[in-house]
Amino acid sequence: MQNPCVAHRGFSGIAPENTMAAIKLAMEQPDVHWVEVDVQLSKDGVPLLIHDFTLNRTTNGRGPVKQKTWAELQKLDAGSWKSKDFKGERLISLDEFLDMIAGRMRANIEIKTEGNLYPCIEEKVISAVKKRHMEHEVVLTSFEPRILAKVNEIGRGIRTGLIIDGNPKDLLLRLQLLNCSFLSIRYKSLTADLVSKTIRRGIEIMAWTMDDVKSLRRTAALHKDILLCTNRPDIWRKAMAES
Repeated sequence: MQNPCVAHRGFSGIAPENTMAAIKLAMEQPDVHWVEVDVQLSKDGVPLLIHDFTLNRTTNGRGPVKQKTWAELQKLDAGSWKSKDFKGERLISLDEFLDMIAGRMRANIEIKTEGNLYPCIEEKVISAVKKRHMEHEVVLTSFEPRILAKVNEIGRGIRTGLIIDGNPKDLLLRLQLLNCSFLSIRYKSLTADLVSKTIRRGIEIMAWTMDDVKSLRRTAALHKDILLCTNRPDIWRKAMAES
């Protein structure tokens, strides 16, 4: 058993999530070929990696991400909250991230937005991907169907994936209508039947987020091609070795 590993926000079990330190640490793992990150926009429209809509948890800043310019965001410490070893680690732009992984890792890029929080965010992400000819190295995912519909409309050649926490009866229909070739789903929502039907339709599955051997092995047993998303690639390695 050797299900592919996706480093969740980089190797975020050790390094501060969505930072260059976490991405580099994930890239140093010889058997990790996928990374998952989150993208939002600064006040002046620069796509950057961060998960929360506010700065409070993962930086020494306060308030909504969208209220700060990229220049202001670059001054923040995005590492000390994790460990003093990462003091001074900063937020990184989508451009920096893509330049780092191009030709070396595949990326699941979650477009983080709610309602009309970030107008035109999908256009900016698509532009960054196409500028580097990385259409086949990334999948753009979102909880928001309208974002996925827009990506399919203007991002020809870029795969899309629906993120969902649950297993509604019409899930396969949703994926079909959204023209998604990727499903990002909480691991507890997966069933053998859903996995079988989804993979039969040529849709790739990523299960999130597991940091213990038992959960990783149980999910891997559902199908060899399920991508296992984890904050701890080292635990994933242990789970695969023991299976």
